[in-house]
Amino acid sequence: MRLGLDAVNRALEGESWARDKLAAHAGRTVRVTVASIARTFAIDTAGRLVDGAGEPDLDLALSPLRLPSLLAEPERWSQIVRAQGDAALAATLGELASTLPWFVERALAGFLGPIVGQQVADAGRRLLALPGYAGERFGESLARYVTDEAKLAVGTSQARSFADEVAAVSGRVDALASRIDALEPAPREP
Repeated sequence: MRLGLDAVNRALEGESWARDKLAAHAGRTVRVTVASIARTFAIDTAGRLVDGAGEPDLDLALSPLRLPSLLAEPERWSQIVRAQGDAALAATLGELASTLPWFVERALAGFLGPIVGQQVADAGRRLLALPGYAGERFGESLARYVTDEAKLAVGTSQARSFADEVAAVSGRVDALASRIDALEPAPREP
């Protein structure tokens, strides 16, 4: 977790506006839970993140399956992350999360150059969005299939009615076979 906090603090180093927003919540603690892994951090007076302990003021929970979607589209924070506790702190973290792509693009531009850095960031965003996109398409296809096939499916009452009709036709066929048998001449004896 220390490595993650260091990375966030390095990203915030040149962003006094972001640290100021966090500093407004100095002393508050946040627990982040992804699957069964939970980590707690605190916000210091300089707006940096430090290791935290104790009962958190804000509890954030996130499914590991939704993590790529959050990284690809951090503006969907409120849809993807379940927050319980300090609503103002949750709103601040959600607002800062929406700037995450900008931090990544800036870091990549500094390392790879502005054009290549932007292209790598865009490609990364598209790759991170792929599982969500595939899931949406699969869901839509499944819903369309069920809707289309429901017209062909038979309900319980229709199945019972059909079974009754089959039984009635079977009874009529048996009665007709009996009548035909009665009409046949008896075999002659030589």
